[in-house]
Amino acid sequence: MHIFVTGAAGFIASNLVDRLLSVGHIVTGFDNFSTGQRRFVEPALANPRFTLHAADLLDRVQLTSAMAGAELVVHFAANADVRFGTHHPRKDLEQNTIATWNVLEAMREVGCKRIAFSSTGSIYGEPQIFPTPETCPFPVQTSLYGASKLAAEGLIQAYCEGFDMQGYIFRFVSILGERYTHGHIFDFYQQLAEHPDRLHVLGDGHQRKSYLYVQDCIDAILMALERSEDRVNIFNLGTDEYCEVNDSIGWICEFLGVRPKITYGGGVRGWIGDSPFILLDCARIRALGWRPKLTIQQAVRATIKDVSAARAIQPSKP
Repeated sequence: MHIFVTGAAGFIASNLVDRLLSVGHIVTGFDNFSTGQRRFVEPALANPRFTLHAADLLDRVQLTSAMAGAELVVHFAANADVRFGTHHPRKDLEQNTIATWNVLEAMREVGCKRIAFSSTGSIYGEPQIFPTPETCPFPVQTSLYGASKLAAEGLIQAYCEGFDMQGYIFRFVSILGERYTHGHIFDFYQQLAEHPDRLHVLGDGHQRKSYLYVQDCIDAILMALERSEDRVNIFNLGTDEYCEVNDSIGWICEFLGVRPKITYGGGVRGWIGDSPFILLDCARIRALGWRPKLTIQQAVRATIKDVSAARAIQPSKP
């Protein structure tokens, strides 16, 4: 199959690209390298079945040309900066919502009928139901990132109904693992690497978070694409457990062998849009036969091991 992957040089997508190539697919990657790193696609570039386009999704001419011949689009490119969303609100609109519309229009033009989309558990805002199912009534949106992703979901669903497409929407918890480059696990490691004696935490440390290992995430996506055949397929992806931020700090400190003085700031939310409790109901994807292989603690440790090994590597330019 010929698969078109947006954000191909990013954390999750580059791992997916490697997996797709390993099972024989033809893969075309598309990335503007605003956050993606060329070193993440270097293994793929050595494969003759991989082609990379360095361009922006807002350029629909280049996008449509690059997508020609694709049978499935995996749309992972996005601005994932939840914390600073209010500093540049247009970025979420352009990179998440308008970019998704461009992808859908390019699909119409080249005749591609299937799309898999990386959405987010952030679209649930601060729900009243835990674990939170896909059918949960939507509360008030609490982040521009979540709002822009929800708008993109709506576009995909409407295009599936209006233009006979098939959509797969995946609402992730935070993903951890190899090539992880942003988020509080990364931030904690960076702080402790620079000053092992102290750590400042946004929030009170009691925020409850669910995480998922990147390879478990990819397993779920590929299984859903193979086994779910509705016009619009929506899946939460996460584990059935959660941890406090303080728990993850403890695991990181244990790995690094440090005992820092910890200070807190920001109350129960570290920033606007930071949900104090995230736990998704993943019964729908589990019904297909999927189970995560790593626990949250194992995923955190695998992530810190990879971040530690990669710290001395400078990101290469496109």
